Order: sequence, then C-alpha cells, then structure tokens
Amino acid sequence: MAFELPALAYATDALEPNIDKMTMEIHHGKHHQAYVTNLNNAIKGTDAENLSIEEICKNISKYPMAVRNNGGGHYNHSLFWSVIGPNAGGAPTGELAEAINTAFGSFESFKEKFSAAGATRFGSGWAWLLVKDGKLEISSTPNQDNPLMDIAEVKGTPILGMDVWEHAYYLKYQNRRPDYISAFYNVINWTAVAELYKKAK
Repeated sequence: MAFELPALAYATDALEPNIDKMTMEIHHGKHHQAYVTNLNNAIKGTDAENLSIEEICKNISKYPMAVRNNGGGHYNHSLFWSVIGPNAGGAPTGELAEAINTAFGSFESFKEKFSAAGATRFGSGWAWLLVKDGKLEISSTPNQDNPLMDIAEVKGTPILGMDVWEHAYYLKYQNRRPDYISAFYNVINWTAVAELYKKAK
C-alpha cells in the first residue's frame, strides 16, 4: 500500500492570523505531498511497502537516506497537522497538565523550554514533546528526524511536534522564528495532544 497525503481536518485559512493560508497550502499540498511521493518511490519493491510509517521510523537505520528524510517528513507532518487547529491554544488540562507540571515545574516553564528547543535548533528541524518511559521530555531533531527513530539522541513517542523549517513560517514571519514560535501556541490543539499522551503512556 502506497502512503497517502492525509487530508486536513480544517480549512487552510482556519489558522489565520497565526499561520497564513498560503503557507498552509504550500506546506501541506506541496512540501508534505513531495515527502509522500518521494517516500513511495524510495520504498517501491521493498519490504517497507507493507510496514506502517511508525515501524519504518523505529528501524530507520536499516534504510537509505531517502527513506529517512521522506519517511520522517511524512510522519512528522502527519503528526503536526493533527495537533494544531482552529479555536485552539490556551493551556492543557487534566492528566496532561499534571504531567507537564510534574516534568517541567509549570506550563510557563514548559513553554520556555519548548520554545528554546525550537529557537536554538540550528538550520531546519523540529522541537518535540515526547513520552519516554512514561514521563514527558522535550527534545529537538535536525531535518526530518524524530524521536521514534532508532538513531534519535532522545528516543520516545512524540505527542507534539513544532516544525521549525523555514517553509513552515517564512512567508509570514521571514527570519523571525521566535515570533512564529510564539504564535504556534495559539494553534496547539491540547485535546489532541492529551489523546496522544494517553496512548503513549
């Protein structure tokens, strides 16, 4: 089965003014689509055609760089679209809020650390909130790597990913990555993140 571009659960202009419509159209319809197309080409005729994207990521060291880059791009973006949305933002509640307070001291402290992970990632990459051994951690990865991969410095199950590639923000924010990071908190769907936390635990 070939991988497919997942449909967005909201309109491309639904995240305005935080993430603009044109960025969403290019990011989802062009960048993510290219990862899917290139991934399918890279795994054609191999055992990876019958695996889930999670299984591929967990054994990424077995595969050529084209699978690592495009498979990572597909997994990372699929997660990204699912944990952002309209009428979102604010702060998490319930079990996830407690886990964040336990791991980082407070929600504000989490935001500081997560923002720093995104702001200090040199070049292109991602900031992650992940579950490792039942506890929350923050990490960042280069390019399209992620914490599921067996080559990751900090391994675990991602529940929130922030894309800090320039294609995620450059049309609106140009070189002002910190401004994009601040705006990102307004579109986090904490209900979706909490669901992923429950599963990952």
